Order: sequence, then structure tokens, then C-alpha cells
Amino acid sequence: MSEAPGWKAIDDALQPLYGDTEPIHWATDHRWSLGGPDPLDGISAYARTEPVPHWHYISYGMTELYEKEWDNPDESGWGFEFTFRLARKPTDTEPPMWPATFLQNLARYVFQSGKWFEPGHTIKANGPIAADQPDSGIRAVGFIADPELDPIETPHGRLHFLQLVGLTMPEYRAAQGGRTLALLAELAPQLPLFVTDTERAPLVSEPKPQAQWPRWGGGLRGRA
Repeated sequence: MSEAPGWKAIDDALQPLYGDTEPIHWATDHRWSLGGPDPLDGISAYARTEPVPHWHYISYGMTELYEKEWDNPDESGWGFEFTFRLARKPTDTEPPMWPATFLQNLARYVFQSGKWFEPGHTIKANGPIAADQPDSGIRAVGFIADPELDPIETPHGRLHFLQLVGLTMPEYRAAQGGRTLALLAELAPQLPLFVTDTERAPLVSEPKPQAQWPRWGGGLRGRA
């Protein structure tokens, strides 16, 4: 029996997509559960050519990989693992590491704050999400169900694969007010599998400011 049945369940979910392909994998040296700094025990990246060349990153560690420790029997850990798709040049053979660092930072936010992400959520970064591209306009992300990975049942409960989609600031602002999934549906024809291209321009115009109630003049006063 596997010593990491949750990990194996994730690998089994990836097998129909990637078969025996060996991914590039980053593993943490010191687990969060043992006092280490990184909540994710590992992150894998697979090279893809279709529908556009990209890297497909998958996290291991938002769910219970080894044994059941959480009280909720229906969900494994936080109930999701992160995925991310980054555009790549067809000649690239090594995936950049910054997405792995970004996923670790998001995982650390969840573990420390107790606040989790779901499809339709957004979060703004303090700058470009690609740390090595200071001029990139991709400075926020939205969340959506990974279009190729369905939810699965693991020995420790259910999990779904939650994909990050890079957004420019006009897109981030257009997504506010619960419009993230509608916006991404509109952008889908231009973003195959919601691959993030950190060099792209905004795909929407800056949204207009929402109308506000007029400010009354004269001698009207509110109640004390």
C-alpha cells in the first residue's frame, strides 16, 4: 500500500494526460508539517505542445498526501491542488521556477490566513507575478477549474484542481463584483486552456467607474 495515497491519487489523475512522461519536479527539503517554510511538498511541470506550447504546473500539498489528519471526511485537506499553465517557446526544455515559487507563496497565504480560493476568486499581486519580468502587465490572477482535470476522490476525500489564470490590471478590475468566471468565458477563445502569457497585452478595456449616488448640497443634514 502506498505511503502517500493522496500523492498517488493525483498522479493517477494525471496519467490519462501524460502517461509515463516524467515531469520536471521540485521537492521541498523541509516539510511544513515538520516546521519547514513551504506548505507544498512538491510541484511538477509538464511540457505541452497543444493547443499552444506551454508548461502545465501541478501542486502537491494543499491536500492530505500521506494520512488523514483533517476532521472533514469528505474533503482532502483544503480540498484543492493548484495548477498553472505558462506559455513557453517550443524550443524551451526547462520550465522557469518562478511559478513554483508563486504557488508556494499562495499556499503559504492559505495556510497562514485560513482563507482559501475557489473558482471565481481573484487576487492581486504586489507587482508582476513573474518575478523576473518587471515590465510584465500580468499582475493578478483569477481562479477557475482546470479545464482538463476533473475533481477526483482520494482515500482522504475529494479534491479539485484549481487553475490560476494570469490577469492584467484592466482584466482584474473587470472581474470584480463576481464577474471573474463570466470574464474568463469571454476571454476563452483568446486564451486556449487559459494559458498565461506574461508578455501579452490586456484583452479588455479599462472598465468604466461604477455610477455613484449624487452628493446632496444645500443644508440637508443626516441624523446624528
